[in-house]
Amino acid sequence: MSYLFSTVVIILLVIVAGLFLFTLFIKKRVELGMPPEGRFLQVQGTRVHYLEQGTGPCILMIHGLSGVAQNFGYQVMGELARDHRVIAVDRPGSGYSVRHPRSSATLDVQADVMAGVIAALKLDKPLIVGHSLGGAVALATALRYPDKVSGLALVAPLTHMPSETSKAFAALNIPYPWLRKLVGWTLAIPLSIRNREKVMDIVFGPEAAPEDFPLRGGGFLGMRPSQFVAASTDMHALPDVLPTMQQSYGSLKLPVGVLYGRQDRILNPQEQGQGLVDALPDTELELIDGGHMLPITQPQVTSEFIRRVLLKVQNA
Repeated sequence: MSYLFSTVVIILLVIVAGLFLFTLFIKKRVELGMPPEGRFLQVQGTRVHYLEQGTGPCILMIHGLSGVAQNFGYQVMGELARDHRVIAVDRPGSGYSVRHPRSSATLDVQADVMAGVIAALKLDKPLIVGHSLGGAVALATALRYPDKVSGLALVAPLTHMPSETSKAFAALNIPYPWLRKLVGWTLAIPLSIRNREKVMDIVFGPEAAPEDFPLRGGGFLGMRPSQFVAASTDMHALPDVLPTMQQSYGSLKLPVGVLYGRQDRILNPQEQGQGLVDALPDTELELIDGGHMLPITQPQVTSEFIRRVLLKVQNA
């Protein structure tokens, strides 16, 4: 019996070691092929990586769960940088931003980091663009720092606790930090490679993911254990703050725009988009045909929406 037990343990250790080495190989390959494109700054112990283009009035862009700043760099940044100073940040733990080991992933802490970015880069009350989970961070920033924000342009935003979690993010449902790291360094990357087509169909559907998304849109940067751990941590931190935030939306006194794809397979446009608009009488929900990844699949439409919100800010 002891011999059998020892054999099983050795086999398991060999499998774990193999998965670890494979994950390490993929991580190194991705980082060699896609080094940081932007700059870094320190905010509250977090090393924040950001992209910057253009000059003029400021726009701050915040990506969603498991996303990166390059989601906006795909095309939207370039469109708006013609006459604006545009900053796209990697949220703490995502992309090349490194979350402080003792820092929380709650929305209020992420909002504090965004406020720190605004102060450090002297952005002077930017319009904040938030996509998906980035929409929740944008809302948290406006609620905590109303004097630092001029308006919000929210694209497929998370605004309320979802009634159900998308199957695309089911693997992130890991409550224990040690287990997130173990899965991140063993199973997460091989499984994401295996299930890539299914996940992309949910995340982008009914639209197709562009063939150049992995490189141009930063998709390959998701193939690293740090990205998996950060996304799982972000998801499990939502209940700490988001339910309370939902009760405070009516206090927002700034222009807000909301854009959603009718066929969004990640978040429910009525639950999330209309749910926010109901609390903000002067805000309209703009619905278009499309899925969740509008900054990638419909960059021109997304840019025009942001410009409409900018016009509201100027006229406010």
